This record gives sequence, structure tokens and C-alpha cells, in this order.
Amino acid sequence: MSLSPSELERYSRQLSIRGFGVEGQKKLKNSKVVVVGVGGLGCLSSLYLAAAGVGRIVLVDKGRFTLKNLNRQVLCWQKDIGRFKAEVAKEKLEEFNPEIKVETVIEEITEESVQEIIGKTDVVVDGMDNWKTRFIVNKYCVKQHIPFVHAGVSEIHGQITTIMPGEGPCLRCIFPRNPPEVENIPILGATPAFFAALQVIETVKLITGFGEPRVGRMLFVDGREMAVEIVKMKRNANCPVCGSL
Repeated sequence: MSLSPSELERYSRQLSIRGFGVEGQKKLKNSKVVVVGVGGLGCLSSLYLAAAGVGRIVLVDKGRFTLKNLNRQVLCWQKDIGRFKAEVAKEKLEEFNPEIKVETVIEEITEESVQEIIGKTDVVVDGMDNWKTRFIVNKYCVKQHIPFVHAGVSEIHGQITTIMPGEGPCLRCIFPRNPPEVENIPILGATPAFFAALQVIETVKLITGFGEPRVGRMLFVDGREMAVEIVKMKRNANCPVCGSL
């Protein structure tokens, strides 16, 4: 599928990146990315995916916007309070970039529904705020050999890694026990924005083959001290999710 004149102009600044070019942009145009969770991470990652020209974006979230979301969920404006997050995001993303297609799934992901909701896709982006759903998605992505770009944030720190089934550890290898669930996670709005941007960079690399994804390495950033740490993560041969790969 070729690029239209308007697409060539819209994406001209990234087309000029050495090693990316028209072929990289065509791959983005022909790709599908599923964003699970349209909160602090998902709002920003979906916006930058749309800006990059990912041709088909699927937004999965059953929640509605509330006033307390406005410090970080930038696709929600005052007038959108009470509406479904995914529907609001779809409207704004398609207005922002008419060249792409955005779909919505207003359902909760469960062990029973995950296959129907995610289906076949090039990448899954983690915009979730609970570990139960993350582990369901991780398991599905491993089973289907789908790259899964994980990020998690709290206060002014967070983490990011890319799960590449069969090549590096899965999320269950990294977290053999479920981390504690926290309601109303304290968060500075800029924190998910920072990590969402990194998630999109990882996603673009996975789709286009441009650059090296962060597989088997977790990037931690502590905004209080502006401290950065990269930790190598190993696969667990006895992992109940990916140990047999």
C-alpha cells in the first residue's frame, strides 16, 4: 500500500530519519496495534501511535472519564466527563489523523474474552492499571507470539520493557508473584506521558525493524532524582507461561 501525497507531507520529518524512510512508514500504515487501557499511559501512547501513522489502532477500555482523570489523561476534556474513554479517544484520534482507523472495544479483558478482544495484531501496548489483567494479556501474547510492550507508572517513577515471546522473559518470569494492587495510584501527569512515548518508540521499532527493541532489559526511571537504571532480565525455564517455548 503506497503513501498518499498528504501522508508523505504529514510524516516527512520521520521519513527523513536515516534508515527509516518510506518503507518504514508503509509498514506502520499496514500495521495493527492494540492498546489495552485508555488511561494515563493509553491516552498518550494512542495519540503518538496515531501521530506516527499506525494504520489501525484498537482501544480496549470499559471505563468512563471522571474529573480526577484530567491531570494525565489528555484525550479527556471537561466536556467528556462521564463518557466512555475509548469512544472519546477514537473521536479525537481520527480527527487528529484522518489517515488512520481507530476501533473500540468497551469490555473487560478476562481469560475467556481475551482472544476475541485482541485477536491477531502486530503489537499489544500496555496501558493497564492492574496486574490481574496484565498477566492475562501477557499469557495471551506469549501463546500467540505477539510482542507486548509493558510499562507501569506510579508517582514520578516507572518502568518499561518489551516482551518478545521466545526471545526474552515474559511478564510472569519477571514477576513470579503478583505485585500488590493499588487503587487510586498516586501519579504526576507527566509521568505516564514520558513512559507512553517510550512505548511508542518500542512499538515503531517492532513494526518497522528500525532499531533494537528493549527485550530482556527493564528500564527504570526515578523522576525524583532523575535516576535511570537498566536491569537485565532472564527467562525462567520453569515459567508456567513461557517456559515451554
